[in-house]
Amino acid sequence: MTTPKKAKFSRILLKLSGESLGDAQGHGIGPDAVRHMAKQIVEVRELGVQVVIVVGGGNIFRGLTGSERGIERATGDYMGMLATVINALALQDALEKLGAPTRVQSAIAMSQVAEPFIRRRAVRHLEKGRVVIFGGGTGNPYFSTDTAAALRANEIGVEVILKATKVDGVYDSDPKKNPKAKRFGQISYSEALRKRLRVMDSTAFSLCMDNQMPIIVFDLFRPHNLRRVVLGEKVGTLVMG
Repeated sequence: MTTPKKAKFSRILLKLSGESLGDAQGHGIGPDAVRHMAKQIVEVRELGVQVVIVVGGGNIFRGLTGSERGIERATGDYMGMLATVINALALQDALEKLGAPTRVQSAIAMSQVAEPFIRRRAVRHLEKGRVVIFGGGTGNPYFSTDTAAALRANEIGVEVILKATKVDGVYDSDPKKNPKAKRFGQISYSEALRKRLRVMDSTAFSLCMDNQMPIIVFDLFRPHNLRRVVLGEKVGTLVMG
């Protein structure tokens, strides 16, 4: 009889881009993509890990893009925050169909569809085994969902931010353009800044660095990769120290 594997982390924050929930082109809501994400999250929850999720909204609307097309920047950002709530509800639906109890909390009040963000309530949900999905970004324009993830991770007391991407870690150059690009197994915050590696935007990255919050950048599109990360396997790139 094999011994059940023990998770390395007890509480994690998973940062999902909006595009990861979209169709093949990263647009709209892709039912297959959402189900895939939900299945990986359920695998981790079954290990006894408390899971917090922050979702982006780029598959529906991106504030910065809107402002480039003439929409006032703050208005565009609020539109993008509303898009993240749509994604949060889609993910909630997929998770609950797989039997995982969830709660969506929004930084923008919309009581008919989501709870307001209350830190103590979010922690209590986690202690009861519920997956907590944060929508609405930080509730403020000019801040990305990466920054929302860094902020919530520190508020909620998670042990690590898991940043899901379409590549298997952080490289010294774009691996899609440069076949000789080098992947880092581990890198420090200062080295990542010095090499100008785009792990997160500068505000989010500074918040993680100042609070010594480790970040693991990994490819969520490989089956069971989230579970492998949580079990402590060397997947992706660890940013810390």
